[in-house]
Amino acid sequence: MKLYDTPLAPNPRRVRMFLAEKGIDIPREEVNLIEGGAKTEGFSQLNPMQSVPVLVLDDGFALSETIAICRYVEEALKPEPNLFGRNPRERAEIEMWNRRVELKLFFHIAQVFRHLHPRLAALEQPQVAVWGEANKPKVMAQLAFWNEEFGKRPFVAGDRFTIADITALVAIDMMPRARLERPAGLTHLERWHAEVSGRPSAQA
Repeated sequence: MKLYDTPLAPNPRRVRMFLAEKGIDIPREEVNLIEGGAKTEGFSQLNPMQSVPVLVLDDGFALSETIAICRYVEEALKPEPNLFGRNPRERAEIEMWNRRVELKLFFHIAQVFRHLHPRLAALEQPQVAVWGEANKPKVMAQLAFWNEEFGKRPFVAGDRFTIADITALVAIDMMPRARLERPAGLTHLERWHAEVSGRPSAQA
């Protein structure tokens, strides 16, 4: 197998964290997004969406999309430690919270980053500054929401670390590059962030 990766991109980091939690090491090949590495003919044949990550299986099949890759790893390679849920109820709950993080937090941070950061101009054409600015208050509202949620439970989807925590950590860690600052006083959010940032996988 081979993982096509980009060190600074958020979605490949989600896969790297997932693999680190599993204790799995897969050979990686770096794709330079800024220089158009995902738009080459060879890479486009692997993933016509021209995005990373991509996991090429031993039989040559190219699997793209972050959660699809992580699900394959958990179901086909190493079920434990379980990060997607052990029964239908838990799987549904973790999926629910992970999607909420993706659509309500990760997405808005990414829009600020992609539409306002000068280095992303080559990837986001056209950059729409007014759209980037419009997403900033949505990010702040979500941070307040998650601060309240972390006052109710230790992790995103319950009492243990899951894929949803990986998604949330990668999203929040993208904020400095998007030139967004976390407001002071979000004590529950800061407690959660410190805890998950202390896991070895957070360095992946």
